[in-house]
Amino acid sequence: MTRRVAIFISGGGSNMVKLLDSMTGDHAGRACVVLSNDPAAAGLERAEERGVPTEVVRHQPFHGDRTAFEHALMGAIAKHKPDVICLAGFMRKLTAGFVDEWRGHMLNIHPSLLPKYRGLHTHARALKAGDKEHGCTVHEVTPVLDDGPILGQARVPVLPDDTEATLAARVLEQEHILYPMVLRRFLVGEKTPVFLES
Repeated sequence: MTRRVAIFISGGGSNMVKLLDSMTGDHAGRACVVLSNDPAAAGLERAEERGVPTEVVRHQPFHGDRTAFEHALMGAIAKHKPDVICLAGFMRKLTAGFVDEWRGHMLNIHPSLLPKYRGLHTHARALKAGDKEHGCTVHEVTPVLDDGPILGQARVPVLPDDTEATLAARVLEQEHILYPMVLRRFLVGEKTPVFLES
């Protein structure tokens, strides 16, 4: 049975593109909608170019009422009938109410080796700490920020001359490999974590 996948973005959507392009052939999933909280998000156009429906729910009109915002999110995706949500650079924290509704059916990719460096500025924090390796994690979403069962990690070495930008670029390359791999496995019920080394 084909699973319907919604992808939430806030920006350019490079991970979204990799997910969309992977869902072909014998893949168990097909994208049913790409949603953004920003009507100017470049990823919306990239989704439309691939024939995927898009929705926009701006968060600003809700003036910090996250529950009302999430009610609007649910309304926007309801007609697309998703089975799974993939967060791919969606820069809004979701409440426990929304997450619990989708528990076991929502994935996120985060640019650190969780449980290290939840939240923002992960590359700068890894460099400041003098870490020898860094990377990214795909996990199931729970109400705790950047928590939940780990489904996959990809590691990259931190090089002596790395800057935040160079390290972020190498991690992003691994994100583009890891997220599609984990989604393909997840949709057929495979939750054993995968670990990649670059």
